[in-house]
Amino acid sequence: MNVFITDAGFSDVNTEREIIEGAGHTLHLKQCKTEEDLLNEVTTADALIVQWAPVSAKVIEALKQCKVIVRYGIGVDNVDLEAAKEKGIPVCNIPDYCIEEVADHALSMAFALSRQLPQTTARLRTGEWKITPPAPILPTAQTLFATAGFGRIAQMVLSKAKALGFNVAACDPYCPEEVIREKGVQSLNSEELFQKADILSLHLPLTKETHYYINKTTLAQMKQGSILVNTSRGGLVDIDALSTSLENHHLGGAGLDVFSEEPPEVSHPLFSSNKVILTSHTAWNSTASVPKLQKLAAEEAIRGLSGDTFKNKVN
Repeated sequence: MNVFITDAGFSDVNTEREIIEGAGHTLHLKQCKTEEDLLNEVTTADALIVQWAPVSAKVIEALKQCKVIVRYGIGVDNVDLEAAKEKGIPVCNIPDYCIEEVADHALSMAFALSRQLPQTTARLRTGEWKITPPAPILPTAQTLFATAGFGRIAQMVLSKAKALGFNVAACDPYCPEEVIREKGVQSLNSEELFQKADILSLHLPLTKETHYYINKTTLAQMKQGSILVNTSRGGLVDIDALSTSLENHHLGGAGLDVFSEEPPEVSHPLFSSNKVILTSHTAWNSTASVPKLQKLAAEEAIRGLSGDTFKNKVN
């Protein structure tokens, strides 16, 4: 059978080729960027492995014999899950890779921002020398580090934050409060999350309900001087509202690894702020995470072709 990789930004796909061809199938590597590219290239696939290509309802309708769609990564917002479900095509993600990498990235951003490293560096580069930071800094022991979401990455973030001396909390309406508390984490409702968090790290899927989870209204509810970190999905944050909050000195800082449009426009005011750390969707990456992702995606595709039980089906 034919497995199509719709697009991939890796140096090679040797791992996938070894697994897929070892199982007796044929691998085809494409670099589709648009819906039209997909319609022209992959409609005969028995399995799709997707990175960023937009697998829309139109693309799914055109698939003639596809048995599974696998997304390289955790988020699946570039795949129309409902259309795939209606056509009987399982969609799978890879949630069990890069957990430690993303947690480390989120925590690194949060710690640097809490110590005001970007602001102090920017000030020093102008020749201004002061032995006090630009604004008051809370000691770690008095800082509430909270996550929106309590999945695998959020739990890893909070475990590491707790080890560093932060107070930790989480808000997840889909996770029972007792499960959160059993992990030694304070359980907050949505209102409490925005009002109490000194550092808020986002670990949510992108859905209709969570789109612009951080907006003008929720930013206004956050504590004066608090910090926002997003290593999850770009569409969770309205960067226009975020930029305004930073300019008005309400929010103390922000760390973003993801954006609603990637690459973002570097002319956006956010890019000129000295209160931000911005990275280019690199939180997932390490020398270990990339081959693990490729291996797990290929193995899930093989399960789809073989009729075996999926490890991570999301629709």
